Amino acid sequence: MRKFLNVSLLLLVFGLSGTLGCSGPKKSVKAEPGLTAGEYLGQRASDSSATARIAAAVGQRTPAATRSTSASTRRVPAPARRVSAPTQGMPPIIKTDMIAVSESGSSLVSRAYPWAECGVVQLDKTMPKEVGLNKPFSYSIKVTNLTNTTLTDIIITEDLPDNFKFLSANPAAKEDENKLLFWEIPTLGPKGIKQITVSGQATYVDSLKYCTTVITPVIPACASVQVIQPELKLTKTAPAEVLLCDPIQVRYIVTNSGTGYVQNVKIIENLPAGLKTTGGRSEVVFDAGTLMSGQSQQFSVELRATQTGEYISSAVATSTTGLRTESPVTKTAVGLPILAIEKTGPERQYIGRPITYEITVTNKSDVSARNTVIEDIIPEGVVSVKGTAGAKLMGPKLVWELGTLEPDASKTVRLSLTPTAAGTVINSASASAYCAEAVTSTVRTAVTGISAVLMEVVDVEDPVRIGNRATYVIRVKNQGSAPATNVRITCILEDNYRYISSAGATASSLEGSTVRFFPLGTLAPQAEVAWRVIVEAVRPGDVRFKAIMNVDQLTRPVEETESTHLYE
Repeated sequence: MRKFLNVSLLLLVFGLSGTLGCSGPKKSVKAEPGLTAGEYLGQRASDSSATARIAAAVGQRTPAATRSTSASTRRVPAPARRVSAPTQGMPPIIKTDMIAVSESGSSLVSRAYPWAECGVVQLDKTMPKEVGLNKPFSYSIKVTNLTNTTLTDIIITEDLPDNFKFLSANPAAKEDENKLLFWEIPTLGPKGIKQITVSGQATYVDSLKYCTTVITPVIPACASVQVIQPELKLTKTAPAEVLLCDPIQVRYIVTNSGTGYVQNVKIIENLPAGLKTTGGRSEVVFDAGTLMSGQSQQFSVELRATQTGEYISSAVATSTTGLRTESPVTKTAVGLPILAIEKTGPERQYIGRPITYEITVTNKSDVSARNTVIEDIIPEGVVSVKGTAGAKLMGPKLVWELGTLEPDASKTVRLSLTPTAAGTVINSASASAYCAEAVTSTVRTAVTGISAVLMEVVDVEDPVRIGNRATYVIRVKNQGSAPATNVRITCILEDNYRYISSAGATASSLEGSTVRFFPLGTLAPQAEVAWRVIVEAVRPGDVRFKAIMNVDQLTRPVEETESTHLYE
């Protein structure tokens, strides 16, 4: 009840002062005959015993010093002013500002507390005008919150007359031995209503006079100050692996993960050696401005490495209010694919014979070589160019697209081509990959020709009658790819013949039964020459004409004979 007494004192002081924007009651309101609550309060003002009963009922837990407060102060919490006493010696009457409205069979008394001009709570009390002796009846008390604010700790007290026997109340009331009822309303919402019903009966014939008191709460003037705790959070993301020729995309996200706002937020990162922005700077700075609670700002930067290796770094976010946070460390490994190429082929080959080359490319690095390609330049003077699976002829090149070559992996391809002329075939192949330096390998092949000399001997006449002449033709053809040199032809005649003459590509001489032609210095590839020997048949028989050829490119002579039948 300490709160009840304290609130009563505050309301009394508030009413007497007439301050805080509301003045006290300006005039009294005449109560309806039969419900002169103001007169009743005035007459009871001098009755200290009634006042003591209220204090005892609602202030049982109040300290003694507080309970000693005057009866007039405790019983009338609303502001009041004194008027002239109607009779000498009578205590002053306290005006209650009640409004009594008569209705058929009942009386309605209304009042706003703490007073009419500045009401917080309104009391409406409906009483019957007449009741029978020892007959139960009921009356109602309605309390209304006039504000748009929830009220707390409202206390209703009801001082019952002596000739009233209390039977019940809804809601139940607390009752003391001096016939004082009171109700405590802990909370009453905006514009809320609390209805109370009291039941009882009159015990003897006399007017029933009730006095109801409402203790209204003091509405404090409250102000709140928000306590904030801003907090910065910074994240940084960067790729784990890149190639030396690739840009390094780095993203920063700074967030105010606390309450309130943070001003002048900046992100700063000092880049490690070997790492710079695309503009050539070694420091990254971003201005995030002001961050409200829960707000984030995102920034990104493109970096480039000047050499391979692993780059480890972190960024910090700061504000002018002293907040500072550091991002987690990021690690980026910068690599470079390294290719090696090897090409093999014969050192010598003959004209017209295919030359086969083998090309092997190897990734010598610890990173993948993407878009690996082998290109072979086709030399001039060759025909019939062929390659292994995947080869594409693109202009003067034979191209293999190998895709990704993993670390320490190798790939081998082959090609063949046929030279058409003697000389040196120079064949170069190169290998390249994304971000890798191209490598080249060259093979030189000496191409030479080979002579393939064919000699053919035929007789023009066969058989030959004795006394007639026979002609033998010796034809020599170089079917090879290289010149035949120092071609020498020798013919041997049997005794059945008599030498007549000889002619051809070179001059001849006769030595007994042997005809020798002078050497032919050079017989070009695919060239053909011929010699003729004319003889006369002198004896019949089955004879043989023999021709012998020697060439520098041959280690043994070539011999061929032609048979001729001589008859008479």
